[in-house]
Amino acid sequence: MRIAILGAGSLGTVIGAYIAEGGQDVELIDVYEAHVQALNEKGAKIIGTTEMTAKVKAVTPEKMTGVYDLVLLLTKQLYNDSVLTNLLPFLHDSSVVCSLQNGIPESKIAEIVGCERVIAGAVEFGATFTEPGVSELTTEYNRFKQYAFQIGELNGEKTARIQKIQEVLALVGGTHISENLVGTKWSKLLINNAFSGLSAAMNTTYGGVLDNEISVRSAAHIIDETIKVGHANGITFAKMNDFDIASLEIREADDIEQHIKTLRVIIEPARLLKASMLQDLEKKRKTEIDFINGVVPQLAKGIATPYNDLVVAIVKQAEQEGSLPDFDTTVLALAELNNK
Repeated sequence: MRIAILGAGSLGTVIGAYIAEGGQDVELIDVYEAHVQALNEKGAKIIGTTEMTAKVKAVTPEKMTGVYDLVLLLTKQLYNDSVLTNLLPFLHDSSVVCSLQNGIPESKIAEIVGCERVIAGAVEFGATFTEPGVSELTTEYNRFKQYAFQIGELNGEKTARIQKIQEVLALVGGTHISENLVGTKWSKLLINNAFSGLSAAMNTTYGGVLDNEISVRSAAHIIDETIKVGHANGITFAKMNDFDIASLEIREADDIEQHIKTLRVIIEPARLLKASMLQDLEKKRKTEIDFINGVVPQLAKGIATPYNDLVVAIVKQAEQEGSLPDFDTTVLALAELNNK
């Protein structure tokens, strides 16, 4: 099987290192030439909660050749039209494109590459790009090896190809097949909305969100908004790490205190994670906020989404100004919502 990792940034570097170490024919593809050069010359180096270096092959997109049997898609949704159109000549009839992007982009991907080629999944670990060729694993190592991915067919069937891809991704970490792929993606979206969104809007790590009473309470409200909007759109949320994520819906006012305690337990292994959207703001790049927190108000069907709305507004303002959000200013804005 010839494998491509399209978008070999922080996550792709980790994934590529383990797949290459497992003896697979894998090519890491990224537009950052210095990163590609470092990967080829020094290997893919992982630091953080573990340390390893693996010899890999990396290319920039214009140097892609031949066809790929499996493409792990890790580019940002902002660029899907051009990235996927450019990918088409490198696919054969039975090629599989596995979307590991944040959000719920699968229908758009299917429009371009064909529904029969698309499977999807959720990445359940975090990493931070530190320098060309080096990625920091920020999820606790044992959790990473137990829960790295959920993947599935768009129709929920457990096919031979999904089982084969499970074997490949298991070289990285625990890979679980979901029979409710849409629910899986919404469950990942929910966590991203709460912690990636607030990480970007507060200029902090997941741990920074957890440790502040106002922000962790706001995270619980963001989750509640996402669950309610998901249910309004007919979504059955899938479990994540064997946890019933939909149980975090706020049904009674007293629920939120227990939900905060639960969040502090389930997110603790990822406390070192810095959202990729915050990393984009640091580099003065456009973020995926419209495809993360922005999805909830877009699909709200009359449901109020003030917490997601606020996160979108703060991140978009930072994009426009080319600045980073101020932690204390965001906390004050969240406190105003908490007190309403």
